[in-house]
Amino acid sequence: MGSKEEKIRMHKVMVVDDSKLARMVVASAFRRLRPEWELVEAVNAEDALTRISKESVDIALIDFNMPDVDGLALLAKVRASQPSMPIAILSANLQDEIIARARELNAAFVPKPLTDDALDAFLSGAALRLKKAAK
Repeated sequence: MGSKEEKIRMHKVMVVDDSKLARMVVASAFRRLRPEWELVEAVNAEDALTRISKESVDIALIDFNMPDVDGLALLAKVRASQPSMPIAILSANLQDEIIARARELNAAFVPKPLTDDALDAFLSGAALRLKKAAK
């Protein structure tokens, strides 16, 4: 492995969305932007919390509109155990209240439909935060 490859930090990113199609859209964009990173999928809040407790997830992308537990409630639960994990709420619901609540919980807001540019901006910022935290 060359020195350039050794400098590339692999991150594990979890996408949480009850919609298989939405997870596929995120996965497709993710693989174009960060093919060297690992993507894991969770279908609901319970699945996400289980994965976070058992796996070393670095970054989370959480859909806002899910049955049982919405994305903001899940975000609050994740924040309790992972206070510095970079997290983005994904939603087509652009209400100021949702965006403000995500920010209060130290999370980004990425609008749907997801664009490569928006996802890339979040992932770049997340990688920078993780790099600074590791120092």
